[in-house]
Amino acid sequence: MSASSGRQNVIIFIFLTVGLVYLLRLFYLQVLDNSYKSSADNNVIRIITDYPSRGLIYDRKGKLLVYNEPVYDLMIIPKQARNLDTLELCGLIGITKEEYITKYQKARAYSPVKPSLFEKQLSVETYATLQEKLYKFPGFFVEPRTLRKYPQPIAAHLFGYIGEVDSSTTRKNPYYKEGEYIGKSGVELSYEEALRGKRGSHRVMVDVFNREKGKFQNGRFDTIAVAGENLTLTIDASLQEYGEQLLANKVGSVVAIEPATGEILCMVSSPAYDPNLLVGRARTKNYGKLLVDPFKPLFNRSQMALYPPGSTFKLVMALLAQQDGLLFPTTRYPCAHGYPPMGGKPKCHPHASPLDLQWSITQSCNSYYSYVFRSVIDNKKFRSTEDAFTHWREAIAKFGIGVKLDSDLPSVLRGSVPTIAYYDKYFGKGSWKSSTIISLGIGQGELGITPLQNANILAAVANRGWYYTPHVVKEIGARHYLPARFKVKHSLGIDRMYFPVVIDGMESVVEAGTAAASKVEGISICGKTGTAQNPHGKDHSVFVAFAPKERPKIAIAVTVENAGWGGSWAAPIATLMIEQYLRDSISRPELDKRMREGVILPEGAQLRVQPKDTGRQQPKSPPATAVQVRKEAVRNGN
Repeated sequence: MSASSGRQNVIIFIFLTVGLVYLLRLFYLQVLDNSYKSSADNNVIRIITDYPSRGLIYDRKGKLLVYNEPVYDLMIIPKQARNLDTLELCGLIGITKEEYITKYQKARAYSPVKPSLFEKQLSVETYATLQEKLYKFPGFFVEPRTLRKYPQPIAAHLFGYIGEVDSSTTRKNPYYKEGEYIGKSGVELSYEEALRGKRGSHRVMVDVFNREKGKFQNGRFDTIAVAGENLTLTIDASLQEYGEQLLANKVGSVVAIEPATGEILCMVSSPAYDPNLLVGRARTKNYGKLLVDPFKPLFNRSQMALYPPGSTFKLVMALLAQQDGLLFPTTRYPCAHGYPPMGGKPKCHPHASPLDLQWSITQSCNSYYSYVFRSVIDNKKFRSTEDAFTHWREAIAKFGIGVKLDSDLPSVLRGSVPTIAYYDKYFGKGSWKSSTIISLGIGQGELGITPLQNANILAAVANRGWYYTPHVVKEIGARHYLPARFKVKHSLGIDRMYFPVVIDGMESVVEAGTAAASKVEGISICGKTGTAQNPHGKDHSVFVAFAPKERPKIAIAVTVENAGWGGSWAAPIATLMIEQYLRDSISRPELDKRMREGVILPEGAQLRVQPKDTGRQQPKSPPATAVQVRKEAVRNGN
């Protein structure tokens, strides 16, 4: 082969190679790479997300509690947003020129060619004005959305609220995109998947003036948005509203449960707030104000505040001591204005002595239940105090004390029950006994339970030994909703034969005992007053009850902070709510007026203009420790 022929072949090879490279590049650009096509499509085709309507929420009687209101998000494609009057746009949507620049730069940093959120939640009125002039602003378009609306400003903690999705959520759940909305608390969080529905999208063609020219390919690529499912709650809106009215200008909680089903009838936490405050463009500002409010209106006391149960815990002690064969209806213990073996500590209020079991409940004798607790912890069937204490902890756990109730609400706390390790650390191993921790017997010391747990205990007593896990949703969509865990009967481990004497004592509490002033003619209410010790100030008023005595329809727990003994405020509020629920009317208007208008706030606190914003800074009052009880007398536990 000649040299010239070899050079010719090399040249041909080079040209073929270059040509092949160009062909491959063209193939890649025209067939494989969609970036240019996407850029071109973005100039003529706009993909608009169709957000579904979030599911509505009703109460147990079909009353609408939460619905949706239309709003509009202003979207931007930065590359197309040129040659427009920015000042006019700013005036239309109510922002400054500086805010416009910041929002534009943020959108461009996200993507010059992809749409992103520019201004969220424009009102119907703003949208109507903007829509007429939208053609003046190339690169801008509107996506319809919905916001929650609450016709009654009640049950804010129960409903919860929705907020924008953040980057951590999008990393965990690819369904969401930043800027979308998700349930943040309450049932909005628990039932997010059912409520949110399924978003859709549609493609429209637009001209160079940003005007829509119709569907792309007759909607061939469109998907339909599916509305979220409606929720029917177990709560009674009228009872919820009444409970919030009674707790206005007070700090505390009311929880009511239907014993036969475990359905929560109301869940009041005071101070509360209008749920409409956490909706729309003002949500962030309002949330910030609520967050720093010294009265802590965002704190849900009904399921997160821990209080000593006080004398209401005597019901638990009476039942488990009978089950252990240590206590009988005829058992009598003395009281000398306090527990005699420890020199009258814990103290007790004046009453006849000695008392039998029924009247120990009626008169709420601290000395009696100090003896009962001693009999449980010093039980000779156990080898040591530690073994007996373990048995006691396991027994009260069956009442839902110190364990997390597997409800359908988020942020339900388990409460606080001391452990052997705690006392070993505090007193020294082998250096503590029943007398050291005697305050536990009257529901003081290191015990802490939530109002939800307290109401559940009463539901179990009303059922004579069992309960269903409390829950707040009755139906999802058109189907009855009851997961398997809400169909399981949880046994207290107490034989039914031990309940009558306790329940008779509870009935006497309202008929002739510490809550006699709150008696309701014609309704057999079985209740128990309590005074939860508060080392930070005046004690908390507690009352638990169920009614009627036979086939009970409601179990309730009321806590009013800094209100003193249980019969003063908690018992009247509870019996008013029981009467309202069972009769749909009130026969004691003067008592109703006094409870509604009563103001109980911490020392130095000012009455708020809005009743729902009242409260105090301390969200929960830690119980006094056993050590404190040893050093000073326990206040009356009645």
